[in-house]
Parts: sequence; C-alpha cells; structure tokens
Amino acid sequence: MAALVTTVDSSHEDMIHDCQFDYYSKKLATCSSDRTIKVFEVNGDIYHCSATLNVHEAPVWQVGWAHPKFGVLLASCSYDGSVVIQKELSQGNWARVFENRFPEVSVNSIAWAPHEFGLMLAAACSDGKVVIIEYKGGVWSQRSTPIHNDALGCNAVSWAPYHPVHSHGENNTLVYRLVTGACDNSVRVWRWLESEDSVPVQEATKAEPHTDWVRDVAWAPNPSLPYSMFASCSEDRKVYIWRQRTPAEAWEPQLLHSFEAPVWRVSWSVTGTVLAVSTGDHRVTLWKQSVDESWMRISSLSEAEN
Repeated sequence: MAALVTTVDSSHEDMIHDCQFDYYSKKLATCSSDRTIKVFEVNGDIYHCSATLNVHEAPVWQVGWAHPKFGVLLASCSYDGSVVIQKELSQGNWARVFENRFPEVSVNSIAWAPHEFGLMLAAACSDGKVVIIEYKGGVWSQRSTPIHNDALGCNAVSWAPYHPVHSHGENNTLVYRLVTGACDNSVRVWRWLESEDSVPVQEATKAEPHTDWVRDVAWAPNPSLPYSMFASCSEDRKVYIWRQRTPAEAWEPQLLHSFEAPVWRVSWSVTGTVLAVSTGDHRVTLWKQSVDESWMRISSLSEAEN
C-alpha cells in the first residue's frame, strides 16, 4: 500500500488541474482554474512558493518543464487558447519568451519532445489540431503543417522517446512520433520527418477499443524495451496498454483494467516500468508488468484513506 509522504498548501483559489516536478524534482509547478501557475522550491518535505505567474486569462489546464539542458523553461496551456513559455532568470523572477493564442479554441494539453530532438513543444487543441512549436536559430516558430487529429477535439498528447535506431530514417534524418487521445474515442499515433515539408502520417492500429472520450495518453519513456509501448485512458473507465514490436507493425491494445470510475490521467515512472492511474473516485493505483507480460496492481492510494 502506498503511503502519503507530505501535503502541499498550494494557496490556489480553485480546482488544481495539473502539477509537475522538474527534471531534478527541485521545483514543482501547479496550475488551476483560478488562472494562475504557482512555482514551489522543493527542499526535502519543505515546499516554498517562490512565484505566482499570472499569464493566462482563463483556467490553466497543464504545465510542463523543458529539459534542463535548455535552461529553466516552463510551458503552460489554457482554456483561453494560449500557449505560454516562460524562463526563470533568477529564483522567482520569470519572463515570457514565447506566447501564442489560437483563436476560438482551448489548448487542452502540451508535451515537450525528448531533448535529443531539440527544443520542441506539442500543443493539442479543442479543434482537433496538434501544433508543433520549436526553437531554432534563436527564434520560436510553429511548424507550417499541423497534425489534423479530428474535428471533435484533442485532449492529450505524448511523445515517443528518442531511440538510437528507430528515431532515424534515411540519410540519418530524424523521425518524430507522438500519440494523441481525442473526443471521438480514438487513439492515434503520428509519424513525420524533420524536414519542413514532411506531412504527418497516421500509423495503423488493430482496434479502437475505447467507447468514450480518451482523456490521457502516455508513452513509456524506456527505449530499451523490445517494443514501443504507451498507455491510454478514457471516460469509459478503461486503461489500455498499446504495443508495437517493429515500426512496420500495427499497434495492438491490451486491456490493463476496468475501473469503477472514469479514468483521467496515466503517468509512467522514469524507467517506464510502473504506471500510475488516476481515476474519478479520487484514487491512484500503481501497476507493474510481470515476467509473462501481464499487469498487476502493486499499490493504491485514495484521498479518503489519507
């Protein structure tokens, strides 16, 4: 059974939608429907709020830290249709380095690419598009060809980890891959090349098992596995593990578990061997793959128990 380690008084005035540690777990960022982002300095069990960032005009859905090789960069997305990237100049002193507002949409999810690909951010929007923002030659820009996911809306996006073999194509060209979860109950995997004129192509899947909105997707961050793998969760109360042994094969889903409430988030451990599942009944469960490739629950934690 998992045990509660500590609690953090965020001082948010409304619902918290996301919280993310940085690479070294020395900083914690939280975001809320109160339109603010709060940054905490972490020292053991002590969490000190060093900054409250007011850069959005509506609920803030998600935050994400860039790899530290690029400096202290924090991205965020909001119901107001904006994506904002901020840089910490000194402790508690933040400056905007990029901001873009997409008209008449909500930006529901963001995800930084593996650092081996450079400084790139994917933004999933309620109009179904996934926009790639990248930093090259000292300039932030959007990729000219967005991913057209579906018309109902995209809820989640996650990048494939860099692989020394599969992330390179002909003439050593980089190959990018990401997975999306959408309001049409579908999970889609996309692939494209680093050239500007490369058009994203959808990879084949053997089934579309979800029967309600897909709320989250998470690619396992372990390129040493003998297959590619990601997880998806949905309001249909199910979590699936998807596998692909070679890039030429279709993705195959395997049911992890049917839960008692809608499933909102899935998140992998750093090694990609343990999956955390967050459900609408205020419970988090941890799952691990056994030797025979079946999955077992190893721990659980609920708000009522703590």
